[in-house]
Amino acid sequence: MASSAEYLEYVLDLLAGVPDVTTRKMMGEYLLYSSGRLFGGVYDDRFLVKDTPASRAMLSSSEIPYDGAPEMMLVDIEDRDAVADLVIRMLPELPEPKRRRK
Repeated sequence: MASSAEYLEYVLDLLAGVPDVTTRKMMGEYLLYSSGRLFGGVYDDRFLVKDTPASRAMLSSSEIPYDGAPEMMLVDIEDRDAVADLVIRMLPELPEPKRRRK
């Protein structure tokens, strides 16, 4: 089941306090980036973020976004400030974006 545009808008509203959020549509789902770093996505109308020490400290349940994927943390917080704090704490734990060759 693909994620709805309405649910994506809801998630983007929660992410209002996160700098430079962008999305990329992939096979009916949405990848979420901040300043070029992939931090999570919207999968089957579920907001999931990568499993990092910061996300494990703030979130309690994990789910598999799709068959064959590693577990990700389910964001069950509806407070914009808490969601922004979560993602901002995660960013230093994530790899730098890869440079594309021209």
